[in-house]
Amino acid sequence: MRLSIIGAGYVGLTTGACLAELGHHVICIDMNEERVARLRDGEVPIYEPDLHDLMTSNIGAGRLFFSADTATSVADADAVFIAVGTPSLVDGDIDLSFVQEAARGIAKVIKPNCVVVVKSTVVVGTCKALREIIAEERGALDFSIASNPEFLREGTAVSDFLEPERVVFGSDDPRACAVLEQIYKPLADRGVTVMRTSNANAELIKYSANAFLALKIGFINDVANLCEQVGGDVSAVAAGIGLDSRIGSAFLSAGPGFGGSCFPKDTRAFAATGRKHDAPQGLIETLIEGNEARSQMLAERVLAELGSDADGATIAVLGLAFKANTDDTRESPSLALIPWLQKAGCRIKAHDPKAMMEAAKQLDDISFCEDAYDAAKDSDGVIVLTEWDEYRRLDLARLAGTMRGSLLADYRNLWLPSDMTDLDLTYLSIGRPTIHHASGTAMVAKPAARKVERSIAAGSSAG
Repeated sequence: MRLSIIGAGYVGLTTGACLAELGHHVICIDMNEERVARLRDGEVPIYEPDLHDLMTSNIGAGRLFFSADTATSVADADAVFIAVGTPSLVDGDIDLSFVQEAARGIAKVIKPNCVVVVKSTVVVGTCKALREIIAEERGALDFSIASNPEFLREGTAVSDFLEPERVVFGSDDPRACAVLEQIYKPLADRGVTVMRTSNANAELIKYSANAFLALKIGFINDVANLCEQVGGDVSAVAAGIGLDSRIGSAFLSAGPGFGGSCFPKDTRAFAATGRKHDAPQGLIETLIEGNEARSQMLAERVLAELGSDADGATIAVLGLAFKANTDDTRESPSLALIPWLQKAGCRIKAHDPKAMMEAAKQLDDISFCEDAYDAAKDSDGVIVLTEWDEYRRLDLARLAGTMRGSLLADYRNLWLPSDMTDLDLTYLSIGRPTIHHASGTAMVAKPAARKVERSIAAGSSAG
């Protein structure tokens, strides 16, 4: 089929390349001509494993194209996917202006019976509103509109699209559903579950799914807080409850809180939708508050260990991306935690395999380092905030040997307390007792009070 994608950002680019891989003729549209020229040359503007190879192979096969001309690029399309940004508003709701602009831009130039597919993450009722916008601009109702939410995880987006657990699309028009079934037939033929439903249901499925997964993260982080107070091990607790098939083990890794482009934005929008429709989402409201406060809490754990030496201390932060295998720093825990340390007088050195360039745009007074050992050199403490495999493989003895101090805060639980046996380090982790080492003798610290004496500021950090 002939498909057009409005928006060549993360979702649009991945969607376009993957749809081309399924055998469709795809044009990705971006208004930035310089960006389009780079895309035509196979240059990928984001870091996403496998995406570059997928793009170049489909460009070479004559299935994937890029254009800055909307009118000519959508004129022959059987379906036009809208995959533009939906940024957050101050009240947590989303800004639909880019989606609405895209709809108006294609209204008069799409062919009769074209299906307009909303791939952007949008609140319930958006498809209905866009149908009215396009009909008014077009002066006719000879098109269909559908919702086709994406479930792509940064770092595994290509495999998530080509080997998904499910495909969900919704429309109130059987004609649109028939087109989408044809688009995704290659996946259905491989045994992938394809769910067909209404516009409103598809819009709600996306937000409900992300909200539920975020709840699992928030829950296990609360359990981790309890484990730290009573001498438990959250890793063992998570493994035990994850064996229950009704719960499962996914999203039960305790850590510094969720970030990225989806969970923080989507939970806020879901809560805002509940307030707007007089159906408050109390669990989600509480979840958001806890996640936004977590970075301050973890910063205070470090400051409590440093005590009076915190002012003027040098801290190495390993990991600036919100998760491994991406250069995305949006809502990253590091961007919230680092300012708390700086307010307390700490100097920050940092490293990330992919995200330092992006982080530099958002952080001030940071020394960026060549590798983890360079960051740790002469530091009073090291904090791990992103679960990169290269950090898992670090030589801990070498790392400790480069440090001036002895504090290692492993906020991704990359190592076991037993890994610290022969190291003269104070080891903080998530949901496990703090271990102090004195001359090679390990001592498990008593649970610390949740509110530390040293308070660096009132309020909470960004999520």
